[in-house]
Amino acid sequence: MEGRAETVAPSCRQFGSVRDTISGMSDTLSLSSVFLACADAGSFAAAGRKLGMSRSSVGKAVVRLETQLGVRLFHRTTRSQSLTEDGALYYEHAHRAVEALESVRQLLEAGRHEPAGVLKVTAPVVFGRRCVAPLLLELVAEHPRLGLEMSFNDRPVDLIEGGFDLGVRIGGPRSEDGLMMRRIGAMSAVWCAAPAYLTRRGTPRSEAEFVDHDLVMYGRLDGERPGRNATGAMRVWLDDLEALAQAARAGLGLARLPCWLAGEEVARGALVQLELDNPRQRFEVVALWPQGPFMPLRLRAALDRLVARLPEVLS
Repeated sequence: MEGRAETVAPSCRQFGSVRDTISGMSDTLSLSSVFLACADAGSFAAAGRKLGMSRSSVGKAVVRLETQLGVRLFHRTTRSQSLTEDGALYYEHAHRAVEALESVRQLLEAGRHEPAGVLKVTAPVVFGRRCVAPLLLELVAEHPRLGLEMSFNDRPVDLIEGGFDLGVRIGGPRSEDGLMMRRIGAMSAVWCAAPAYLTRRGTPRSEAEFVDHDLVMYGRLDGERPGRNATGAMRVWLDDLEALAQAARAGLGLARLPCWLAGEEVARGALVQLELDNPRQRFEVVALWPQGPFMPLRLRAALDRLVARLPEVLS
């Protein structure tokens, strides 16, 4: 019995030592995450807003980490903060450690049979709301552990800076550093006009005749807009497709609309599709996502759903 007790006692001490070590590592990792957020955000207050913590709690976490490490991580004044030399060194290595843990997390998630976590997606405003969101909401409804966060913006968004899992864009493939890309469909667009406009101004049979017509054009409003070009007068210029259709319905001119939007207007007689020599223009629709060693199952499920269903929606 005495001999057995002697062998068991050291093992208990070892388990206690391992438990304490793991607990200490967990605490350091938690404090390091707060430190990284402070370094990235530029201030304790901004990091607190991002983490859902008070500025005081953030400051105390950084002080605890500095105490554990025995170094000063930030130069702090009442107006600014910056990393010390030790802080910059710790930032580099802590950032790598967090990225490594995230890779492991993605690897574990990729092995699951059920999509889980929050899928963060960005897409153009009207196209995203009318075509992309319904498909992804169906996916979320099918998987109880899956969440969805969508942001609608017609301007290109930095996926990596914004923390997005997936971006859907119109206009054809463009290579971007750090991103993977997949074609998920093609969108056709047709020229339309209100019946009253065509009665008043006549019906063009080719784009060459557009010079005698007013045009209602789509485009971002952050650049110079010409008053007239070779194909007609730019009477109205809008950065929203639904507003574009509304302007066309009001008889303000000819408008080029995607088929998924024009079809509804033509079917109820609000617009007439022009029969031109080259009636349709096609735009590629692509999916982009941050490059990484593993693809989370939630991202794989979203891509598969869009590839399978989006072409039908666009037609």
